[in-house]
Amino acid sequence: MVRLVIPTEDGNGLDARLSQHFGRAPYFVVVEIQGDKVASVQAVPNQSEHFGGYGLPPDLILQLRPDAVITFGMGPRAISRFQEAGVAVYRAQSETVKENVEAYLQGKLEELTEGCGKSRHGEECQKHQ
Repeated sequence: MVRLVIPTEDGNGLDARLSQHFGRAPYFVVVEIQGDKVASVQAVPNQSEHFGGYGLPPDLILQLRPDAVITFGMGPRAISRFQEAGVAVYRAQSETVKENVEAYLQGKLEELTEGCGKSRHGEECQKHQ
């Protein structure tokens, strides 16, 4: 079983749209993959300090026990935190969870190894990497 966590703008499961800003995503969609099929999908509200809760987004995501995170980009500290925990981070290619899960299953996603220093990590981050 592989567990993917994807920051999204809404909690619409596989149809959820990815957030352009990793840490300020309102939801994290957790997709469990068994073999080459989606076994389960769950939307988890972002309750980090960005939304009045406690902890940083990477810490909240690590509590979800991911094998990988799929996102448009993230800061260098977040990437480092995931690397230390042995969690791969992949650059999203599409706007929806479903499209990115399909790309992951086909081995088409590029692994992010360096974070973006910009305050917004969507298109601006992709331009700078």
